[in-house]
Amino acid sequence: MGLEILVDGYNIIRNNEMFRFMEVQSMAEARILLIKQLHNRYRHQACRVTVVFDGDGAREQIRHEDHIRIIFSQHGETADQVIARLVTEARAAGHQVEMYSNDTEVRQSVTEKGGQVRSVNQLVQKLTAAPDDVAYRVAYRQKMRRMYGMDPWVKPDDDADPPPLRGKKQKRRKSRR
Repeated sequence: MGLEILVDGYNIIRNNEMFRFMEVQSMAEARILLIKQLHNRYRHQACRVTVVFDGDGAREQIRHEDHIRIIFSQHGETADQVIARLVTEARAAGHQVEMYSNDTEVRQSVTEKGGQVRSVNQLVQKLTAAPDDVAYRVAYRQKMRRMYGMDPWVKPDDDADPPPLRGKKQKRRKSRR
């Protein structure tokens, strides 16, 4: 049983500050950034990632880029309708479905068809999180620091005694020899 990840492309772009900034520059650049980040996050995982955008062509356009399936809907069909169709197909094939969007209608449609819905913020957190191996190493190091009561970044020599406080000048005693 595989995992299908569906992303409502323009909904993600318009509901996140980072992608919205890119959209102001160029909508194509915002799409490219989203696809690159999805590729970087899911390239080593056994799942199928599909990004769906509203299109205006005579037929639905499908292409693959960096192991990400990109679909532009045909004229008269919305990305929400394409996502609903993809959920139905995936569930019929016995796959689990995870869909990312803040659009209430598409979220409700996916839930009714047996898919799991996630928000834009959840996707962005995944995209900006450290890779799993790095997160594991960090957690392990923190656990070892707590267990042994030490911090490998601090050397014992770093904790030198502070210099004595110097307040008023003290008179020096002259020795009589």
